[in-house]
Amino acid sequence: MKKKEHIIVFRLSAMGDVAMTVPVVKALVQQHPNKEVTVVSKKFLAPLFEDIENVNFFTAEVTSKHKGFLGLIRLYKELKKLQPTHFADLHNVLRSKVVRTLFQFFSSIKVSKIDKGRKEKKLLTAETKKTIQQLKTSHQRYVDVFSDLGFSINLNEVILNTSPLNSVNISKLGNKTKPWIGIAPFAAFDSKTYPLDLLEQVIDQLTQNDIKIFLFGGKNDTKILEELEKKYSNTISLAGKLSGLQNELNVIENLDVMLSMDSGNAHLAAMKNVKTITLWGNTHPYAGFAPFNQPKDFCILPDLDKFPLLPCSIYGNKTFEGYEDVMRSIDPHKIVKKIESII
Repeated sequence: MKKKEHIIVFRLSAMGDVAMTVPVVKALVQQHPNKEVTVVSKKFLAPLFEDIENVNFFTAEVTSKHKGFLGLIRLYKELKKLQPTHFADLHNVLRSKVVRTLFQFFSSIKVSKIDKGRKEKKLLTAETKKTIQQLKTSHQRYVDVFSDLGFSINLNEVILNTSPLNSVNISKLGNKTKPWIGIAPFAAFDSKTYPLDLLEQVIDQLTQNDIKIFLFGGKNDTKILEELEKKYSNTISLAGKLSGLQNELNVIENLDVMLSMDSGNAHLAAMKNVKTITLWGNTHPYAGFAPFNQPKDFCILPDLDKFPLLPCSIYGNKTFEGYEDVMRSIDPHKIVKKIESII
């Protein structure tokens, strides 16, 4: 009897990158329903995959028992017990290389790794001899890994299911009686964070409509978001108020639109089939990190005539001289107009 095919999907971090795997994994199991899939990632990301049938989640404890080389050997041995037939490395970093190599040479299963396209990304972000062109998306790079393993995926046919507001969130936020707009103002780097004074203009204009605004952020953002909540009507900060990622995702999937930076919240919203508008600073959607299945005009960029050398960076950690405040060239009225056209 032929052994059932079992695919290990390995992607540890960051949250936005793991969120980008979700539509691909959903397409995989929908289009190959007889395959078994186990996603290996960090524990706090497990809720991203909870609503996907035929997908198991395996926690990589990289700060404890799976730490270091010996820990990775232990991780390999634990995964080996699951009897996988394929290993999809969607991360391609030192940790995943070790585990992938152990499977390749000691378990003789088929393995494949993501091609991150470093050479073309370097040309895209160069200050001189720059090549500006749309690169392959991260979603397609993930698809290519599965294709190499023998599992074709059509992302145009993936079904992204959503759930109604749960009882826990209803008790805290009330029932939805008007359009809900999510705003995630923060990003890992200042170069891709919209200036707060301009964001306040966006919020001020939006609150003239009969809507409710939810502000998303981490515990370190609580003070800023609570100040915005006090200042503007129909505006609620969710920082530190929702118990766990699962409840945060449930609020997100009930939004009418999400406004986000080039950050993880954009990908959380897109994976839930929410209309997602993104603001870009020193990064650019051409690098392949635009949210899944969103129209191109939902990506709002700085003035490229004034800043023709954009993008400066893939992740936002580098900038060119004179390009520190490119996001100030994005007119708040343009953002409001785009949101209002959706709601």
